Amino acid sequence: MLTISAIPGDIAASDADAIVVSLFDGTTSLSGGTEIVDKALHGAISELIAEKEITGKHGEITMIHTLGKLPTKRVIILGLGKREKLSANVVRQVSGSLGRYLKRIGAKRAATLAHGAGIGGLDAGTAAQAIAEGITLGAYAFVQYKSKKDDQPGNALEVLEIIEQDTGRMPSLKAGVVKGALLSEAVSIARGLVNEPANVMNPIKMAEIASEIATSAGLGITMLRREDMVEHGMGAMLAVTQGSANEPRLIIMEYKGDLDHPDNNIALVGKGITFDSGGISIKPSGGMWEMKGDMAGGASVIGAMHAIAKLKPKINVWGVVPAVENMPSGTAQRPGDIIRAMNGKTIEVDNTDAEGRLVLADAICYVKEKMGAKRVVDIATLTGAIVVALGHVTTGVFGTSQSMVDAVLAASKVSGEKMWQLPMFEEYRRQNRSEYADVKNTGGRPAGSIAAAFFISEFTGGVEWAHLDIAGTFMAERTQGHEVKGATGVPTRTLIELVEQLAAS
Repeated sequence: MLTISAIPGDIAASDADAIVVSLFDGTTSLSGGTEIVDKALHGAISELIAEKEITGKHGEITMIHTLGKLPTKRVIILGLGKREKLSANVVRQVSGSLGRYLKRIGAKRAATLAHGAGIGGLDAGTAAQAIAEGITLGAYAFVQYKSKKDDQPGNALEVLEIIEQDTGRMPSLKAGVVKGALLSEAVSIARGLVNEPANVMNPIKMAEIASEIATSAGLGITMLRREDMVEHGMGAMLAVTQGSANEPRLIIMEYKGDLDHPDNNIALVGKGITFDSGGISIKPSGGMWEMKGDMAGGASVIGAMHAIAKLKPKINVWGVVPAVENMPSGTAQRPGDIIRAMNGKTIEVDNTDAEGRLVLADAICYVKEKMGAKRVVDIATLTGAIVVALGHVTTGVFGTSQSMVDAVLAASKVSGEKMWQLPMFEEYRRQNRSEYADVKNTGGRPAGSIAAAFFISEFTGGVEWAHLDIAGTFMAERTQGHEVKGATGVPTRTLIELVEQLAAS
């Protein structure tokens, strides 16, 4: 397990397996710790810069063997890119690449500067947090089902020391390291849940893991079973689960951070379809394996609640996950069925593959009516249409409350998880009109993500509501920076930041 710490000292005096210094693209004169190390190496870094073998470009990694000139055997020079483009996300990204590089060269213990925290740069705590997140998340690997020893992270980095000469910065650096490690834990929880195969991660298993996390973190935990859903009239959620042999669960994790003000609350509602075959409206077989991750919204909520419990913001938070499986069978719901949601609205099922919005409808009704939620953010791998609109880079954000949308976007700027608001003009609502029921669960191909958001909005009256469609961002197709191939854990860090900002305001 990786241990990260901030310690006072001189980077050039470290006897770690490798020390890491950094520079910006276009740097001609060195400063700070990089300059000290360069002098100890008799100007080797400066010479390589002059020869253009080191440029400082974003993510560039160069290693120099010290040959006894320093206590460490290796110096790594990390490129930060253009100075004017420096951000916490840049540090997070390059640190992710660095973590994998350190693993490849077999470094068990490394020491580094607080990259980007020089004069005119990032706050020391922000830099330390970004390094901790990047190193940890970049080294993440889902290998528990691999049997070959070569696949195990046996040579992974074990100790990272962030070394700082200015002792006045130590409290900020240490706080940044602690928070960065905590957020990384939360994201790793979410990634692990999504990466698990659906024969393991069914609704019952998801509920068990949520319960374990809640118990260890001191959170309240409630589980609604099928009979409870029948009692509460949750016909939409029951319709989705009726084709599966796996029992459904409505998972409710509760953090009480402001007991004196019960209305100071927010519900994070994450779609938890542990496998989505599409049901009777079955999906094409190509790429269907990714639908083990159709519970990524719920996974991000569970991960976020783990961190929220430890950060202790002054706000009441519910983490809610409607966990079901969407399967075709003789008992599955059919296109053309009409079902009734918890709030009494009837829904014509136009397509059984538009099931996520159905489970969210009942979950949101429950947190409104039974728990008194005043603010709701739902997170869902909801539509393929969002991938067409925004690709795999950006999460789509919608909402009936501009203040909630703005809060989500502000939090995403801090987390570095890219998000973009899409419109909810009233004209789009018409697409969900039904001839036979109050509303239809699909609005056709045009503006599919907006129509889906409008469907969910039918069940959000009376709360400040925002909706995050993560269908394009929940899975990474390649490893880059702090993201590794597979589950990304998006938008776990944004949810944590959102809750902290709301508590502070």
